[in-house]
Amino acid sequence: MTHVLYSEWVPTSKYLRATLLATAALIVIILVAVAVFIQPSGPGMLVGFGVSTAVLVLMLFVYRVFRGIKIHLTSERLTVTYGLSRESVKVDEIVSCKLVKASFSRFGGLGIRYSFDGAWAYTTSFGNAVEIVPKNGRNFIFSSNNSKKFCEILNNLISGHEH
Repeated sequence: MTHVLYSEWVPTSKYLRATLLATAALIVIILVAVAVFIQPSGPGMLVGFGVSTAVLVLMLFVYRVFRGIKIHLTSERLTVTYGLSRESVKVDEIVSCKLVKASFSRFGGLGIRYSFDGAWAYTTSFGNAVEIVPKNGRNFIFSSNNSKKFCEILNNLISGHEH
């Protein structure tokens, strides 16, 4: 049986949450204003409200699904989940863990990203992150609030697996 060595929840940045929620609020305000002040009628009104409502529901779904990263490390496996995506790698397939900064210049934004150097990234903010270097395949980067602690635990685990 494996036990959990490290577990962390990394929420999406405050700015991204605020932007999504402000946009959703703006859609609701526009829908209410149109309904109250313009009082449209006919099939065009239904289409407009339907499309606006669908966009609002989609935005709230995206916000709910991609609200943060879940990091889970056991003595055998590292699993990182972001929204509907999941990266999972056996500890004995990892070469090292490095401290890095997630930056716009490397990833071009937040979320699930593919960088110009071939690495995958799950980033919730520009700042502290962890880079996993596997024996085979692409490097994998993800945001972490405790990247130093995480890398210490994982690197110690990796050196224990080598012996």
